[in-house]
Amino acid sequence: MPLFVTPFAQLDLVRQPEQQADPLQAFDAADEYLLAHLHEQGLVPDARVLVLNDSFGALAASLAGRATVISSGDSHLAHLGLTLNLARNALPAQAVEFVPASAAAQGPFDWVLIRVPKTLALLEEQLIRLHGQLAPGARVVAAAMIKHLPRAAGDLLETYVGPVQASLAVKKARLLHATPSERPAPQSPYPNRYRVDKPALELLNHANLFCREGLDIGTRAFLPHLPKHLSKVRAADLGCGNGILGIAYALGSPQAELTLVDESYMAVQSAQANWHAALGERPVTVRAGDGLAEQPADSLDLVLCNPPFHQQQVVGDFLAWRMFQQARAALVTEGELWIVGNRHLGYHAKLKRLFRGVEQVAANPKFVVLKAIK
Repeated sequence: MPLFVTPFAQLDLVRQPEQQADPLQAFDAADEYLLAHLHEQGLVPDARVLVLNDSFGALAASLAGRATVISSGDSHLAHLGLTLNLARNALPAQAVEFVPASAAAQGPFDWVLIRVPKTLALLEEQLIRLHGQLAPGARVVAAAMIKHLPRAAGDLLETYVGPVQASLAVKKARLLHATPSERPAPQSPYPNRYRVDKPALELLNHANLFCREGLDIGTRAFLPHLPKHLSKVRAADLGCGNGILGIAYALGSPQAELTLVDESYMAVQSAQANWHAALGERPVTVRAGDGLAEQPADSLDLVLCNPPFHQQQVVGDFLAWRMFQQARAALVTEGELWIVGNRHLGYHAKLKRLFRGVEQVAANPKFVVLKAIK
């Protein structure tokens, strides 16, 4: 893979999770443009720089040791990428402080460098949190590839920071410069809440959740067919989102021991709140993680999963395939993986390559619910 070459550093960077012969880079022209602008403007060593939504550490690692760098985002895989890329380039881990998006980074900040995220609600929440955190004369600059830069991103910067000026395009990337100006303290519209009838729940959803304002149709198709167990089953909700699958299963399986895991910090934050609201002090493990990569082998009887089909702007079934492999490793012999997926994705054939038995539990014109037995 090519080196990431900027005025600040030359770095060897990898994406997370790593793939053999990965055609995708851990950086893009928007990262290059943003760092070139920062160098042109001058970065003093005592500057405090907040980096938001740095995909795999390209920005933060480039600035490590050149300023006080705080990186914040909602992806555990991006955080893992930052940690590994610092080590890969012989940079000290303490050179960058990481703050998950479930918490607020504390200013004052002289520079705020933003990679515009796919979910604009996340950007809105991050901009709301900047209120009162900017140093006098602070600069706020957002970057994106033009194909991923909606007009609404500039509108949000204008609303919460100040007047916005767009740069010229360079290598199909663009910068948005927001000049901080006095704004009244904003009220965040997040988290959202919505109700589910069966089971009867009100679910809390922080800004970066998938289908934040209502139950997604895949989960809706899955819920009526969740298994029920009266015995002490060790189960995981893999890619748990707001926790609805794990919570619904736990309500019907009173002795089950649940682990809820997601790579989104805001998902984990939402799932923890929703579990407590639905099940009180019933024991549970809720954690941010790289799927079941940290789960001991042969330690689960059941895995429930509504797998994603994208990572940031990249669409594909790589993450789903990896989740299936992780589930197989974590399950005991005779353990079961239950999933829901779009019919056209062909998960039935993929699961047959990993599991000794695959059954269709339910189907509608769009979705299929499958059970795979190890």
